[in-house]
Amino acid sequence: MNDILNQGALAGLRVLDLSRVLAGPWSGQLLADLGADVVKVERPGAGDDTRAWGPPWLCDEDGASTGESAYYLSANRNKRSVTIDISQPEGQSLVKQLARKADVVIENFKVGGLAQYGLDYASLKALNSRLVYCSITGFGQTGPYAPRAGYDFLIQGMGGLMSLTGREDGAEGEGPLKVGVALTDVMTGLYATVAILAALARRERTGEGQNIDLALLDVQIACLANQAANYLVGGLLPRRMGNAHPNIVPYQDFPTADGYMIIAVGNDGQFANLCSALGSPQWATDERFATNSQRVKHRQELIDLIRVVTKRRHTNEWISIMETVGVPCGPINSLDKVFSDPHVQSREMRIEMDHPLSKVVPLVANPIHMSESPVSYRQAPPTLGQHTREVLSSWLALSDADVEQLRRGSIV
Repeated sequence: MNDILNQGALAGLRVLDLSRVLAGPWSGQLLADLGADVVKVERPGAGDDTRAWGPPWLCDEDGASTGESAYYLSANRNKRSVTIDISQPEGQSLVKQLARKADVVIENFKVGGLAQYGLDYASLKALNSRLVYCSITGFGQTGPYAPRAGYDFLIQGMGGLMSLTGREDGAEGEGPLKVGVALTDVMTGLYATVAILAALARRERTGEGQNIDLALLDVQIACLANQAANYLVGGLLPRRMGNAHPNIVPYQDFPTADGYMIIAVGNDGQFANLCSALGSPQWATDERFATNSQRVKHRQELIDLIRVVTKRRHTNEWISIMETVGVPCGPINSLDKVFSDPHVQSREMRIEMDHPLSKVVPLVANPIHMSESPVSYRQAPPTLGQHTREVLSSWLALSDADVEQLRRGSIV
């Protein structure tokens, strides 16, 4: 095990992951992929809420359910699972001992939720002043909404994302829509990882850890990017535009003879090439369309013209033509086509790992490629409590007899 844990850019870093569901576990998985020893602390007998979020379930070689949900498997690779009942004093003591040995704690309990167990930042800082303690909540540790529970769907609505997502008013299927994955949770996990690494870098200079207060709502607002800037600078409320772009034209989906494709023109040169590919080079010099600002102004006129032409050929034909002239163009793939795409396969974005309950578990790869300390896949998402004895022995030097006594007391 020691050889395995000494791999990766973050080798030697110890992370105590007290979080569940997605945002916190996503951060923990990313740190683990980069080499950290991440110990996931779960409730005995139940574990992370997402373990029950199925179907689908991972199946064994005979096709029977293993009880491991696909949702849980998506965010817990490379971790070790320990079960500890933190409602009991002995369990709290164990977590405190682990925190003494840890570099990082990740938690997503409600504001103040861990204070009753003596596992809040102030309590653990007193035991380990070098600890980087990352708290993830829906609304942050301060402000009038701080006590509220926050979920991705709720935050996508409150944070403005759904006001920008969906078909425009008056169009078929109009109305706000959430993104098809829990994007706010995922982005919060990424921000958490960046914050943790920044805090660790500062610790190298000062010797001191710190508390990180990360809110899903804050992250969602921050990730509105140009749309937020459009509002703050221009003073106008952005509207839902389907697949169109508020600042660039043409940059959306277009119908073809057999479906739809995406054309993403980012500058006037690409637009001229597009016009030639569509057999209408005169559009590039038409004063209504010659510059992007004019195309935005005359958006609907241009889109209507392009749609008439794109319907004449199949998607693959158009993609081939557009690639030849350097116009960004692509299909709208279902996931079966995503994972069968030769480029995706060459990038090895689908991996398989050995699993104790199944021959293998298929997972999505980490997209980070590092030349000197590449991501490693060491441990499939753990079964509940799979490493309790191992971790308590390696981190706390407890004997088998000690662990067995804790088991008999239903502490672990």
